Amino acid sequence: MREFSLEIPAPQKWGEGLVSVAEGEPIVLDVRVESVHEGILATGEVDTEYTGVCGRCLNEVAEGVRVAFQELFAYPGQEETDFEVQDDHVDLETLVRDAVVLSLPFQPVCQPDCPGLDPVTGERLTESTGSPASEPIDSRWAALQRYTTQDDTTDHGDHDARA
Repeated sequence: MREFSLEIPAPQKWGEGLVSVAEGEPIVLDVRVESVHEGILATGEVDTEYTGVCGRCLNEVAEGVRVAFQELFAYPGQEETDFEVQDDHVDLETLVRDAVVLSLPFQPVCQPDCPGLDPVTGERLTESTGSPASEPIDSRWAALQRYTTQDDTTDHGDHDARA
């Protein structure tokens, strides 16, 4: 058994969509490799940071990500496996990249209760302009806008005043 602690830059951009790990971003890897009967067992944790935009308001986001992994690298000539030992070495890049990319959020948010963008103006709802938000008027009801609550207070004389 051997243990390694490594810090390496990401060789390329990892991930697609709203967030990703940028090329050159430091990746901290703590791994333990053990010789077992079937091959080499690699167990470890990866720490890095992803950057991108919020899925609701499009603000910039940057968050740390920590991923644990465990994989068996089989000796060549055994059963068909995803990972094999090559010349008494194991290549962790694909394993680490897959673990990190699969842990990235699909819809990242800048804060858990991010209100997003105003559907009419496109402005961020987190940035208050000081004016109260008005409800959009449905164009089908626009003709009724000329009637106000003041019109409702006038007595039309057809009400029965019994108690």
